[in-house]
Amino acid sequence: MFRGLSVVRRRPGSKSLTALAAVAGLALAAWLILHVGAPAIGAGLQSAGWTGLWAITGFHLIATALMGLAWWRLRRAGTRSAFIWGRLVRDAGSEILPLSQIGGCLLGARAVTTQGVAATTAGATMLVDATLEFGAQIVYIALGLALLVSQLPEAPLTVPLLAAGGILAAGVGLLVLVRGRGLPQWLSQWPRVARVKLAYAERLAEFKREVATIYRGQRTLWPSFLLHLAAWLLSGAEAWLALRFMGAHFSLATVLALEAQVYAIRSFAFLIPSAIGFQEGAYVLASTALGLPPDLALGLSLLKRARDVTLAVPALLSWQLVETRRGWRRQVAAPADPAARPGGDD
Repeated sequence: MFRGLSVVRRRPGSKSLTALAAVAGLALAAWLILHVGAPAIGAGLQSAGWTGLWAITGFHLIATALMGLAWWRLRRAGTRSAFIWGRLVRDAGSEILPLSQIGGCLLGARAVTTQGVAATTAGATMLVDATLEFGAQIVYIALGLALLVSQLPEAPLTVPLLAAGGILAAGVGLLVLVRGRGLPQWLSQWPRVARVKLAYAERLAEFKREVATIYRGQRTLWPSFLLHLAAWLLSGAEAWLALRFMGAHFSLATVLALEAQVYAIRSFAFLIPSAIGFQEGAYVLASTALGLPPDLALGLSLLKRARDVTLAVPALLSWQLVETRRGWRRQVAAPADPAARPGGDD
């Protein structure tokens, strides 16, 4: 369907596994909706209405712009708008296309290259940005878990979620260790294992130098990290606003604790497209710990899904238009320049 999806090639087995995971997730989501009660969930969504959907969509757009700026700041290559748009495409690929979060990252890097950013720079900044975002997510989850412990120290999910937060924190530490010592060896294998067809796969040495240069610029890392943290906090405020539109009045601290639990659980589903089913199950589990009605929690999850579609569709259509124009230009240039072959500048 989309021209640029040739960027990511998967093994046949991985496609089957992804499809199986997606079907299982859809089945779980459907079961939860039927079990909790579709009419009750629908009532909450009806209360939010189009006004609620557009409000949280605009709120989320601000958070996405912050994440795009965090990405751009790492090297300040290209324009700010190019990286904000690239972030929109990245999230769209992760949320409504049959791609994992990793595939969405690659799609976002591809989109940025269409705006004149070198493939090496796009790929290197994407890798570092994803690490910083993961670190900011750990801080956000830790804040939410602290609120959970302070409000409900005897909640049944407190200990498992603290353990999950510890595992995620260990993951961040591993990424830092890989960056410092094992990065060259890992990068040398990554294009083969992930079946990635990117221009920087042939310029691996340049890619390594670019990553090392970014990590040496400590002054650029901290602002990007703080922008990601601000975006995560805005996402919690967005959920609080969504619940308000649905007629539920909870404190911001309670909603932050809810969101932290959900994203702590959802983090383990990073290979499942859209975390389908996982997100819905996480909301039901988290709502029980905080005393929220399950139908309200599922309604919040579905409202977020609608928000994702609202943002993703125009982002993907604009990306497809850019890819199509590039293809036409290559075809027009090919007769005049024998060296210009389709895909030559990708």
